[in-house]
Amino acid sequence: MPLLEIKNLTLGFHTNEGNKYKVVKNVSFNLEKGEILGVVGESGSGKSITALSILGLLPYPKAFHSPESSIKFNGIELLDNKNIRDFRGGKIGFVFQEPMSSLNPLHKVGRQIVENILMHQSISYKRAKAQALRLLKITGIKNQKEKFDAYPHELSGGQRQRVMIAMAIANKPDILIADEPTTALDVTIAAQILDTLMQLKKTMGMSIILISHDLSVIRKVADRVLVMKSGKIVEQGSSDDIFYHPKNSYTKALIYSSNVLKKYNNVKSEYACDIKNLIVKYPIVKNFWGKVTEYLFAVNNVSLKLKKGKTLGVVGESGSGKTTLAMAVANLVKYEGDVFIGGNNIKEIPNKLLRKKVQIVFQDPYNSLNPRMTVREIVGEGLEVHFKNESKFNKLKRIKKVLSEVGLKGNAADKYPHEFSGGQRQRIAIARALIVEPEILILDEPTSALDVTIAAQILKLLQKIQETRGISYLFISHDMRAVRALADDIAVMKDGKVLEINSAINIFNHPFNCYTKSLIKAANITKGKKHGNRAVNKNLRQN
Repeated sequence: MPLLEIKNLTLGFHTNEGNKYKVVKNVSFNLEKGEILGVVGESGSGKSITALSILGLLPYPKAFHSPESSIKFNGIELLDNKNIRDFRGGKIGFVFQEPMSSLNPLHKVGRQIVENILMHQSISYKRAKAQALRLLKITGIKNQKEKFDAYPHELSGGQRQRVMIAMAIANKPDILIADEPTTALDVTIAAQILDTLMQLKKTMGMSIILISHDLSVIRKVADRVLVMKSGKIVEQGSSDDIFYHPKNSYTKALIYSSNVLKKYNNVKSEYACDIKNLIVKYPIVKNFWGKVTEYLFAVNNVSLKLKKGKTLGVVGESGSGKTTLAMAVANLVKYEGDVFIGGNNIKEIPNKLLRKKVQIVFQDPYNSLNPRMTVREIVGEGLEVHFKNESKFNKLKRIKKVLSEVGLKGNAADKYPHEFSGGQRQRIAIARALIVEPEILILDEPTSALDVTIAAQILKLLQKIQETRGISYLFISHDMRAVRALADDIAVMKDGKVLEINSAINIFNHPFNCYTKSLIKAANITKGKKHGNRAVNKNLRQN
């Protein structure tokens, strides 16, 4: 008997108008004891909602299941089970995607772990606390006593995710469901979380359902893989079969999408931006008289050069100073040192002209676009500032042209941001930046919030725009695969300093710094689980 058996699972929701729509259709799969099952697919494919239905975490009665649907754990039916709470956190643990939203901000993390233990075990608070401290140690958190008494906001993203894992395994569940546990994390932290899950599988013998749209994550740890699209399973099989001998066209597209490559050329170029001895610091300690005695150096004496028509990738963990560096180049934060654009110091360039020369595409397109404005108004806003003497006809012509350039149809101009997908919103953000014809485009994690196929489309779009416009990119990212797709040169940052700078080819093939090596290794770029990317692509072409 499988540990978990799902048969003919069909689920959907009732609308306010009394209609029904199905989001998962006739899904069937098993989970064996001690197995890691990877579930991949785009947003909206039904991955998370299938996992939530296992523990009855959907908004019933608005949500519904078909009469044929069945979810059995060790032969016990879980659908419509009155004792489902006994399984939640006990027999089946759940690690949610965003730990900051899942942890109670008003309670210390230790108390939250202890509460979960006491709910399922008849032991004293003292023993529960000792068990919670041991769990924090098991999941790789240092200074367990200190972190036990910390609030969620006082921990890093990786530490919060480890706390979520500690809560999920507190009662030694048979199954651990991890829903996108590494999506918002730096590549090195993500690798540590995956290593933690692998270790838990070995030491505790638990089965794991790992949900992700990141194929490199799934390929690294999964024994078997399910591929979902539009609420259906389009393919399932062993990890090697899925990644090296895929049969479904959608599966092949997913795998190809994770391998966008850069076209290099050796043409010498002038410098579009020259950064010299840049320092950005913030006061953190003051004496009795209010004088600053200690600073936090977000960017510490950094010097970089961005070539015309090329891409400079800046990589590193969160807090390394990448985004602060970009903000200084755009003159959006106070800094010491000099930044030259086109040979002119930006301190001497009028602010209006600098905004035309340097544009930014932010990480989250939904929050960076005004929800009350149409796409026409959002994209055309820059024209009102920098091309205000042009006629309305020419402005509209420019808007349609740039929307077409980023792959959006003409009727998109009269819609609002919420009417578009994440990838389409990012295209709108790129169009808004391009319409003023900048010399430098700062790309701050433009693909980190997107599915792998959508991210690949955006990267290919950026490659095409750079080829046709000759624009320079300052590309900020912790995703080494995205950097490999765009960057000509790469600067590796840590703790506000540049540890290594070289051509992208040399960085990936011959990294010098140990930290750079760890980033590339954690990204799992050079090799897959058993074979390299070349083997993957070769098999895909043959298929």
